[in-house]
Amino acid sequence: MRGILRDDERARVDEGVKEIERRTGAQIVVAVVERSDSYVELPWKAFALGASITCLVIFALGFFAPYRASQATGFVAIAGMLAFGGLCALLTVLMPGFARLFLSRYRSETEARQYAESLFLKREIFATAGRTGILLFVSLFEGQAVLLPDRGLAGSLAGDAIESVVAPMAASLSRGRTGEALEKGLGRLLDILGGAELAGPGDAGENELPDEVIEERRA
Repeated sequence: MRGILRDDERARVDEGVKEIERRTGAQIVVAVVERSDSYVELPWKAFALGASITCLVIFALGFFAPYRASQATGFVAIAGMLAFGGLCALLTVLMPGFARLFLSRYRSETEARQYAESLFLKREIFATAGRTGILLFVSLFEGQAVLLPDRGLAGSLAGDAIESVVAPMAASLSRGRTGEALEKGLGRLLDILGGAELAGPGDAGENELPDEVIEERRA
């Protein structure tokens, strides 16, 4: 199966991860998923909007250009509402950008974080000797980046520091530049952790977590 990242993007991300681990002793896992939830309600929201717009158009036509109502015109009106509503629902499946119009920012942030937290546990990113594991997570459909550091990094990565990593990533994701977003995140992580004493010289070379980028197509 073809991956989400291009080969050259994956190579640059791998190199960035190794550089951080070599210089700081932190253990980085990068994950990119297509979406964090199936959002089965989005087609229904689009259908309701499409049907409502059609109903409003029919009402306006009747108000500004009166016509005699009949059983046939009633059937045409119902068919029009169903057809346009169905088209809007179909577009949410075929066009992710259109589907995102019906997704609130709060919901997208919540689902992305929940997915990242479950991945942190499933991949046992906490299983490092110094509790210095970090998950750098990207969810493409939502355009969200999440940074989850283990408790050994609480002093270096918290609050504003985390925001300084994910904010530039989100800007790149909004333009569809996934590789660029990950490189920005890794670069900022290196800036933050470079001055922190996380591991001794002997520990920095130990690789406790897999380096391969995790790529998942569907939630």
